[in-house]
Amino acid sequence: MDANVPAMSTTSIRLYVEAPLHEGAQIPLPEAQSHYLANVMRLAPGDTLRLFNGAAGEWRAGVTKISRKAVTLEISAQTRAPAPEPDCWLCFALLKRQKTDLVVEKATELGASVIQPILTARTQADHVNLDRLRAIAIEAAEQCERLIVPEVRAPLHVEKLMANWPARRLFIADERRSAALLAPAPGPSALMIGPEGGFTDGELEGIARTPLVTRVSLGRRILRAETAAIAGLALLLAAEP
Repeated sequence: MDANVPAMSTTSIRLYVEAPLHEGAQIPLPEAQSHYLANVMRLAPGDTLRLFNGAAGEWRAGVTKISRKAVTLEISAQTRAPAPEPDCWLCFALLKRQKTDLVVEKATELGASVIQPILTARTQADHVNLDRLRAIAIEAAEQCERLIVPEVRAPLHVEKLMANWPARRLFIADERRSAALLAPAPGPSALMIGPEGGFTDGELEGIARTPLVTRVSLGRRILRAETAAIAGLALLLAAEP
């Protein structure tokens, strides 16, 4: 082997990209991903990694050009075809920053398709950095082998969300524990988690008027809001193939 030709090395790195993926495609990465590969992971020409997005599945790619701020990859072969995922939304009362970050990360790992923060009379925060939350969802999808990154939506008042609720089953966590335990449900669904202290009576009345609403229990114990979101999604998606 020519000593000047770098040996090919396969890494476990997966990156989400929005560019079309197909054999032979040249993919110039944005600066942040280029910096990660060049300066953090210290890849070299000839090293390979995996790229993915929901539309094209997952593909093997090799580094063809690399500098501190610019990396170009060439697609070689598909490693996983696109596959359907459960159509499950998570609607949760917005929490303080670290707890919201945690919910977004774990909801991505568990398989949520849409993450919708909601604003209620008792929410602990009123705004988010959407770019940061979307970056958290992308990183979680990269690490957990998902092909699809969930859509992270801007916070919405619960009354407005209910006024435009689609034809989708909605399971609302009942902190009074008087309902049946949440179980997997086929078809489009959503889980709604209220704030610490619960929804107000008026909010509950508005939610109850929405078609396809079912109160559910998450178990015998009183859970923190972030724990309820994670536990509830795990129950609802337990039958995911």
